[in-house]
Amino acid sequence: MRSGKGYKQGTRGLNRSPESKQQRELDESLKYASYIQQALLPNSSEIGRFLPDHLLFYQPCNIVSGDFYFISGQKDYIYLAVGDCTGHGVPGAFMSILGIAFLNAVISRFNPSRASQVLNQMREHVMKALSQTGAQTDQKDGIDMVLCILDRQSNVMQFAGAFNPIYVIRNQSLIEYQGDKMPVGIGSEQEKPFTNHQLELESGDMIYLFSDGFADQFGGRDGKKFKYRPFRELLTNISELPVDEQKVHLQQTFDSWKGNLKQLDDVLVFGFRYPMRG
Repeated sequence: MRSGKGYKQGTRGLNRSPESKQQRELDESLKYASYIQQALLPNSSEIGRFLPDHLLFYQPCNIVSGDFYFISGQKDYIYLAVGDCTGHGVPGAFMSILGIAFLNAVISRFNPSRASQVLNQMREHVMKALSQTGAQTDQKDGIDMVLCILDRQSNVMQFAGAFNPIYVIRNQSLIEYQGDKMPVGIGSEQEKPFTNHQLELESGDMIYLFSDGFADQFGGRDGKKFKYRPFRELLTNISELPVDEQKVHLQQTFDSWKGNLKQLDDVLVFGFRYPMRG
């Protein structure tokens, strides 16, 4: 019969199974991948240089995320984007890294003055990178996203969307600007140029860019989706609060709705109040 000490040592040895070692190594790899992904995303101080009055509610479903956000400045223009890549976890994270790299390449190379031009160029990059030719056998991977260009001199914002819309809330009245019903990537229908929208912003406007993760989360008493109508009502109700308080309300509402259910998708809500100060 083994002594107590020997038996405990043996138990610890048994716990070090190949499966647990592999899982630990996988978790460590994913955590390192998340550090790389986070390094590519602008931090709050970087965003604040362009948009001092902003909020960012970013909650990946897994360690790494298929949602991403982007901001860059060129002369009098500010480029701002939120993307939602096919899938989440590792596949989505790979696509998000491609999306960020392509945005940087398009903006630095072409310095585009129209939001639609950015998405058109992005689509070419994605299709080339994924060898998408339009054949039936092509993978339909892509990015749903919104791209805004803010002109600081004229108070005009351009917008182009791949499926996703943007919301502008003015005096607690929400205006929705719809994106085109096609992704950045190969779609089920013939590709067309993205539509360029232009709108004049007024002092105090709140602008929201987002992925579908919040509205699509299951929860509540009946375990149903949160949906977009309540999402719009939530944003309208909190739009006049300071942005830090808005983020708290978003977090509390999401957590309360989800309850004990599993988070199903990455969640990203980015908002800012106009005009920019600084």
